[in-house]
Amino acid sequence: MAPEDVARLRQCLAGDGVAILPTDTVYGLACNPDSEKALRRIYELKGRPPIKPAGVMFFSLASALDSLPELGPRTRVALGSLLPGPVTLLIPNTANRFLSACDPSGTGAALLGLRVPALDGPLATLAGVDMPAAQSSANLSGGPDPRRLSDVPTHLCDGADLVLDGGELPGTASTVIDLARYELDGSWRILREGPLDAKSLVRTLSKVAADTLSSQSEK
Repeated sequence: MAPEDVARLRQCLAGDGVAILPTDTVYGLACNPDSEKALRRIYELKGRPPIKPAGVMFFSLASALDSLPELGPRTRVALGSLLPGPVTLLIPNTANRFLSACDPSGTGAALLGLRVPALDGPLATLAGVDMPAAQSSANLSGGPDPRRLSDVPTHLCDGADLVLDGGELPGTASTVIDLARYELDGSWRILREGPLDAKSLVRTLSKVAADTLSSQSEK
């Protein structure tokens, strides 16, 4: 990734454009999370049911934390322990952010699917993107996750405004973790297994929950 790629991606995300880009897991489709037009294009390209929510990706942890000041202390520590990394964290969306992506059905869903990929090596330049993106895997709904740009269906590439080639990626979609009640009682669950294994998650999230409870008790 070159600096001009960052500029092109920023320009695409600032409007109603759709981009195909590499992450730390698989290739994804990305757009402005507040653009209903761009989100509709992604859903149509994928053949994805329009009522299913999309994740929201930040390109750095600092940007995510700055943009979500309403997060509780336990959740913020958990994010700092797991991100950047190959996980999608479902967290309470008490401020009703990015509703076009998080709640496309308009039913009042209260969760935000947060991604902050680990962008290093050839992808490190993308960490300079200073705005969020709604994102979904660059595949047909229910199809295999693309490890290489050549694995992305041709009509998705043809329908996108920007296509970035990051070479071969790990190829396993992110681990999805439900943290909806984590702030309240320290509970969590894995909704989709992925690169980050359960043993690592138990170790990390149990420690965060215990440490924050101890800290609060001492105050």
